[in-house]
Amino acid sequence: MTPPLRIAALSAWHVHAEEYARAAQDHPETELVAVWDDDAERGADLAATLGVEFAPDLDALLARPDLDGVTITTATTDHSAVIGAAIAAGKHVFTEKLLAPTVAEAQQLLDAAREQDVAVVVSLPRLSHAYTVALRQVLDSGRLGRITYSRVRLAHDGSVADWLPARFYDPAGAIGGAFSDLGAHPVYLTQLILGDALAVTGATYTDMTGRGVEDNAVVTVVDSDGAIGVIETGFVSPASPFSIEVHGTEASVSFGLDGEDALVVRTRDGLERVTLPAEDPTPFEAWVQDIRTGSRSTDNQQRAVDLTALVVAANALAARTTTPEENA
Repeated sequence: MTPPLRIAALSAWHVHAEEYARAAQDHPETELVAVWDDDAERGADLAATLGVEFAPDLDALLARPDLDGVTITTATTDHSAVIGAAIAAGKHVFTEKLLAPTVAEAQQLLDAAREQDVAVVVSLPRLSHAYTVALRQVLDSGRLGRITYSRVRLAHDGSVADWLPARFYDPAGAIGGAFSDLGAHPVYLTQLILGDALAVTGATYTDMTGRGVEDNAVVTVVDSDGAIGVIETGFVSPASPFSIEVHGTEASVSFGLDGEDALVVRTRDGLERVTLPAEDPTPFEAWVQDIRTGSRSTDNQQRAVDLTALVVAANALAARTTTPEENA
């Protein structure tokens, strides 16, 4: 019997740290063996919660010959250094988005991973959900005609209900606020719908709870054919349903509108509720498969680079057009 892959969780900084560490515990082909964090108290607390060793020395942990891979949930600003060290040590990497603070750093990490033959997968989980699999089938069918408009919204109440940790409002560590974090999901879904060659035409960020970064954001994009995409996110909405809508010259498709957890195609003749297919493998499952088979999720990696590019462009545009005083 093939022994399980031995995985370490690197940092409890991100709110998904425990989730990804537990994925390593729950997957039948992986075993969580340690937690590292540059904040020893924070790391030791997560290690105790998970019932594994806390490893205070990152270099020593990465040097262990019995360690196969790592999950990365550090501050985004630390991704390049920590992911780079893991790759240099020959460890496979599963990481929270964004892959890196800049496109150049993201590409450097992927180039290094190829040189080391290391599997790198970025957590873009909504691409594998059943509604996205079905949405992709509708788009590929051409039923909508020429795409004219899309809108994707994902928001929660992390700021107004005060459940996000204070470090999420550090613009250095988080590389921004709501758009760089939660907004990443509607970004990569919009890129799935309209393609990756999108021009950012507007970026409106506001800081409604006064924490110093945006907690409410809308970004508009345009594709080469003139279709408009609207990307909405925020930490200030307690009852905002996740929703997708795509409009074309022949029909429209939506998910999550009108309180329905269904994918609906609307035409001139009426509407059709689409039967959702099975979900694709989760990003973590795809990562394990890549390690086992030697395959590489190049589509995931390219989407991670494209995601970084759009987020960086939106943040730069928002910084040029909005001042903190305007948000007060």
